[in-house]
Amino acid sequence: MTDTAPAEILDALPPATHDVLRELTSGLKTALGDCLTALVVYGSAVRGGYREGESDIDIVLVLKDTSLAMLTAAGSPLMLARHRGRVEALILKTTDVDRASDVFPLFYDDIRQRHVVLAGRDPFAGLRISDHHRRLRIEQELREAQIRMRRAAADALGDESTLAGAVTRKVKQLRGPLHALLLLRGSPGGKKDSPGDDRLETVLAAVSRTYGIDTEPLLRVQENPAAAHAALRKVLDAAIEEVDRLEHGGEA
Repeated sequence: MTDTAPAEILDALPPATHDVLRELTSGLKTALGDCLTALVVYGSAVRGGYREGESDIDIVLVLKDTSLAMLTAAGSPLMLARHRGRVEALILKTTDVDRASDVFPLFYDDIRQRHVVLAGRDPFAGLRISDHHRRLRIEQELREAQIRMRRAAADALGDESTLAGAVTRKVKQLRGPLHALLLLRGSPGGKKDSPGDDRLETVLAAVSRTYGIDTEPLLRVQENPAAAHAALRKVLDAAIEEVDRLEHGGEA
């Protein structure tokens, strides 16, 4: 299911950001012509949580031809937008969307559930992603986060500020896979086959209800980094146990 956000959702962005996106769209159309298949905004700009001066504007640029000549043509508009408005671009070839959905299932799900098309056609309309591929990617991201968090905690050497920074970054990275897991199991965090509310605060609240874990420390990491780290460990342990059960056909 594709849940293209209405273009009006961008109205909440600062005027300067509107100007950057408008100029970027015009510049890419001029530079690329018929090679431009689609220009899509996703991420916090359409999901919510965008902070001027801190957040990036995430876009997907889809091209019919990704030759050096076309990439060079796109370079100037993209660089100007990056410097003026923190615009970060993912460049795909038209065929990449369908063919790579098996290896990027969560990323593509995240885009297709919340995006605004600025130019061209919607490349994510009708995209099919299997639950099998979702589960594999969820497990990979959760296990990688668990392993890397252990190293980050060791590297912190007991320094609370360093630990807090590591936990904060990891929690933000886990929003996507945790939301995907809740959707996969059909939990209160979001109805299966529906995008639900995928903001970090809502996802953590759903995780708390689902697994009986106090996730509040993860929203106030700086106040008590050790408590936040303990909560993160519990969340990862519970989520990985869940995804293991799903692999073997167990009940959620």
